[in-house]
Amino acid sequence: MPDMSASASLAMTHLATLAKEVDEDKVTPGVLGFIVFAAMALAVWALMKSMSRHMNRVDFKEPPDPRAESGSTSESTPAEPGAKQG
Repeated sequence: MPDMSASASLAMTHLATLAKEVDEDKVTPGVLGFIVFAAMALAVWALMKSMSRHMNRVDFKEPPDPRAESGSTSESTPAEPGAKQG
């Protein structure tokens, strides 16, 4: 069985040279930043799906206008905002 310390030291020397090649002034989010971002994206997706499902369950029916049932004319009702008067 080969000596594990020799292979571990060999791996550490290769990793150390790779780490020295990275610019020390450059900041990156890394794996943890990706995991946090992915978790937040999944949470937003789940919330939007839930909201969509709840909004589809809403059954809104406007009650009939009591003035329309009484048979009043359009002169007694106030004018609509976009309607021309005159």
